[in-house]
Amino acid sequence: MAKQIIQERMLIGGRWMEGKDSISVYDPGTAELIATVPAATTQDVKLAISQAKHGAKLSKNLPVHERMRILHEAAAYIEEQSDLFTRTIVLESSKTIREARKEVKRCIETLRLSAEEARRIQGETLPFSQMPGHESRVGYVYRFPIGIVAAITPFNDPLNLVAHKVGPAIACGNAVIVKPASQTPLSTLRLAEAFEHAGLPAGILSVITGRGADICDPLVEHEDVRFVSFTGGYETGKSISHKAGAKKIAMELGSNSPTIVLKDADIEEAILSTVSGAFGVAGQNCIGVQRIYVESSVYEHFLNRFIFETKKLKVGPKTDESTDVGPMISEKEAKRVEQWIEEARELGATICYGGRRTRAFLEPTVLTEVPQTATIATQEVFGPVVTIETVDSLDEAIELSNNTVYGLHAGIFTANVDQAFHAVHHLDFGGVMVNDSSDVRIDGMPFGGVKRSGVGREGVKYAIDSMTEQKVVAFRLKQSLF
Repeated sequence: MAKQIIQERMLIGGRWMEGKDSISVYDPGTAELIATVPAATTQDVKLAISQAKHGAKLSKNLPVHERMRILHEAAAYIEEQSDLFTRTIVLESSKTIREARKEVKRCIETLRLSAEEARRIQGETLPFSQMPGHESRVGYVYRFPIGIVAAITPFNDPLNLVAHKVGPAIACGNAVIVKPASQTPLSTLRLAEAFEHAGLPAGILSVITGRGADICDPLVEHEDVRFVSFTGGYETGKSISHKAGAKKIAMELGSNSPTIVLKDADIEEAILSTVSGAFGVAGQNCIGVQRIYVESSVYEHFLNRFIFETKKLKVGPKTDESTDVGPMISEKEAKRVEQWIEEARELGATICYGGRRTRAFLEPTVLTEVPQTATIATQEVFGPVVTIETVDSLDEAIELSNNTVYGLHAGIFTANVDQAFHAVHHLDFGGVMVNDSSDVRIDGMPFGGVKRSGVGREGVKYAIDSMTEQKVVAFRLKQSLF
């Protein structure tokens, strides 16, 4: 019997709509067609924005307690339907079933955080009398919604990274239009269903599925879109920033994150943490460990034990509970990383373990002696590959870590608090994790980087700050208060 292909619809202004054309969605592990989604057009974008203008008025006028209720009920729906959401993530993405369960839990947390932060959107009083001639004025500042938020999301966290844009937008009274990654649109559609179930008024949330080349430009360029939140690659982010014009932007654009291991560190802890940080989600993680710098006296021990632990990882089907590393998002991407590994080898790098590819599955790969001229040394690999190099001092490790155009997260393992603080103050990154790998994030923290790693910060509270504007209010009284 032929497998039934689900024909999904997109959500525009409260209506589930089909499209004239469609995009196929494949399981990256099997290359099987699992669903089709509408290929939105420029006209669909215009309709979504038109509906969002109405939705923004509705959202702005929702009482805070109602925003909170909607967010909490959406979270509760996802919790009740956690198996469905887990299966959806597994089906369309690279995540193993264990990784998918964690993402569903994080999404629930993100929405609940959004509900709680909705009650904490506060202003401040202004002492106008600080300036002579203003003794009869009193005033304050409060925050108001920015209006329409455009959210463009990646494939590697197809549910929680969407929640990180939608949750804060609703919490502070905006409308939001989501353009999910073409490879993984299904989780976003299920999230939209959760908000529909929670009673979110029509028009506040739209999900337009389609090819970025067709619909991103008219979305980000539109004058009525006042904030663009993008997670993805640097070149795309650069293009969006040029086209968006005079509006607020927040972008997380990836990294090639380093972790430093000093001789006084708990080496076993450092090994387990960096193995997990390097190869989780098949390395498709913006804060995943890509470069490790180990102090020379413990380098050989660290390298040997790291390889030993890496060999334990099971590469296999995403639905298998024992699988540690699933496929990359596509065979094309796996071939790209394979080519980067081969380029590094040709330039003199040593492949200590891994490097073999089967369709979209790439073995966890450990490289040493990688020259700085290799692509894999300077760019974000976004695959299950890590480089391990020896250093003679912390300062050398810091210099090598900073020798990048990126700056999202870094990690350092040391038992010396002075060394830790030295690293914190000299590593040029948006986050420094002490006695952890770079791969650490909670949903309530400010998340973002410097240099080519992005602009602004995510994390619920910090996203709300970006998605609101400040308004100054001043009252002139009949007589001075002084």
